[in-house]
Amino acid sequence: MRHGCKVNHLSRTHAHRVAMLSNMATSLIMHKRIETTVAKAKALRVYVEPLISRSKEDSTHNRRIVFSYLHSKEAVNELFREVSQKVAQRPGGYTRILKTGIRHGDNSEMAIIELVDYNENMLKETSTKKAKSTRRSRAKKAEAAPAAAAEVAEAQPVAEAPKAE
Repeated sequence: MRHGCKVNHLSRTHAHRVAMLSNMATSLIMHKRIETTVAKAKALRVYVEPLISRSKEDSTHNRRIVFSYLHSKEAVNELFREVSQKVAQRPGGYTRILKTGIRHGDNSEMAIIELVDYNENMLKETSTKKAKSTRRSRAKKAEAAPAAAAEVAEAQPVAEAPKAE
C-alpha cells in the first residue's frame, strides 16, 4: 500500500528515476524548455526548483550539492552564472508547465516545462497589458438605451401623411 507516499514513481526503479530526473533537469537548464509528459514535468518541477533556489547563493558548498544532483559541469555553470541572475528577485515558482495535448502513439498527456524568466513571448504580453481595467455595469447601459432611442426618434423627422384635398 502507498498510504502517505507522495513520490510519483513513474513506473521506474529508484535508480532509473533519479537518473532520468537528473538528465531532464540538465536538459531544462541547458535548453530552458523541454517537452515531456505531464507526470514527468510535475516530478521534474519538484526536483529542479530547490536546485535553482540553491543557485541564488554562489558558494562552493552549494555548487557541490547541485553537482551531486545534476552530474554535469556545464549545467552547473549555466545554472550559477545565467539562470541565477535572472531569478534573483523571484521568491519561487521558477518553472511553468504548459499542457500541449496528447501524444498520438499512446494517448499520454504531453506538456512543455520551461523556466519562467526565459519565455520572451510571455514576458512581452505581461508588460503590454493595461495596469487597470475598468468594468462597466449593466445598469448604466440599461439607462442609456432608452435615452439613445429617444434621441434617434427626435433626430429623424416623422414623415407626414399627404393631405387630402
